[in-house]
Amino acid sequence: MKILVINCGSSSLKYQLIDSESEKALASGLCERIGIDGRFTYKPDGGEKSVTDIDIPNHEVGVKLVLDAVANPKDGVVASLDEIGAIGHRVVHGGEKFASSVKIDDKVMAAIEECNDLAPLHNPANLIGIRACQAIMPGVPNVAVFDTAFHQTMPKEAYMYGLPIEYYDKYKIRRYGFHGTSHSFVSKRVCEFLGLDRKKSKVIVCHLGNGSSISAVLNGESIDTSMGLTPLEGVIMGTRSGSIDPAIIEFIAHKENKSIDDIMKVLNKDSGVYGLSGGVSSDFRDLGKASDEGNKLAADAVSIFSYSVVRYIGAYAAAMNGVDAIAFTAGLGENDQKVRKQIISRLGYLGITLDEEKNKIRSEEVVISTDDSKVKVCIIPTNEELAIARETVEVLA
Repeated sequence: MKILVINCGSSSLKYQLIDSESEKALASGLCERIGIDGRFTYKPDGGEKSVTDIDIPNHEVGVKLVLDAVANPKDGVVASLDEIGAIGHRVVHGGEKFASSVKIDDKVMAAIEECNDLAPLHNPANLIGIRACQAIMPGVPNVAVFDTAFHQTMPKEAYMYGLPIEYYDKYKIRRYGFHGTSHSFVSKRVCEFLGLDRKKSKVIVCHLGNGSSISAVLNGESIDTSMGLTPLEGVIMGTRSGSIDPAIIEFIAHKENKSIDDIMKVLNKDSGVYGLSGGVSSDFRDLGKASDEGNKLAADAVSIFSYSVVRYIGAYAAAMNGVDAIAFTAGLGENDQKVRKQIISRLGYLGITLDEEKNKIRSEEVVISTDDSKVKVCIIPTNEELAIARETVEVLA
């Protein structure tokens, strides 16, 4: 079966067409600046990438561009759209309503919409993408794969906040966690890679990028994760503050005469390594370059970020009463040897020693701890699109 994987943002649409049998990406690309002016990127497997500036007034037009491209007689990858058996959609927030991926119907659409308050920037865009696919390809099944679903196995002691219980009862305020598709994929793959029994394993996944999250996966199930009600909680990130003393919000509001909305913008857009570096960049590549050139704020920002990751690794090793493997994944985790080194250098108490040569490898499956390390540390590239395709096949089986 060929699965079209769709990941919609408010003004973007990422896609891959995946053959579920070979698990090969037949085509991939991006619709950008939807509703503004429009840019369409398409790359068939083994072919040249093309970028076209073209008017994309809405997501339905974007979906049609994707379908026209993959079935194009010149450089398409299917002879007919009839070859596409299903569409898998990334949906950011499923609240407590969804603990697994589901086939989409009217009831599911309504339930996703009820979670809009929990992810106001993401869920509405995800729904737009689903409706666009339903309109253009009626009769083709659509499956929702939720960022939050993998973490629904967390026990109450991990997901509850120390707030009056009425806020949970009325509004379901709790820790949900995100990047679940990535954490699920990587935690499974690292066990396969190392020959571990997934049902008897203790794995920590470090999904590190502009948005970062850590998870504790015990016997194949998420028991804790760093992001919370929203993706703002947890480790320091590119522009997000991560976890802070809540009283800071009131303190800054009074000192700077700012509203709650103003403060939330600061915490989401102006903080993290971007804020700590004095505005140098939220991109760790830029920070590394600035650090090498002697910018102390940039160097400090990276060190503070790395330490915030170390704290969660320690907490999750304690939560699972040990750890068998630690996996680094996502853009930063897979590619930045300096950040990995800073983190691993603080894990000697777990019996971990870094293999300096193997740590130079980028974006490949590799063990970067020494052979005599008690805990194996790996790079495991994530593949959220493949994970969504697998989930789609499983739901429809």
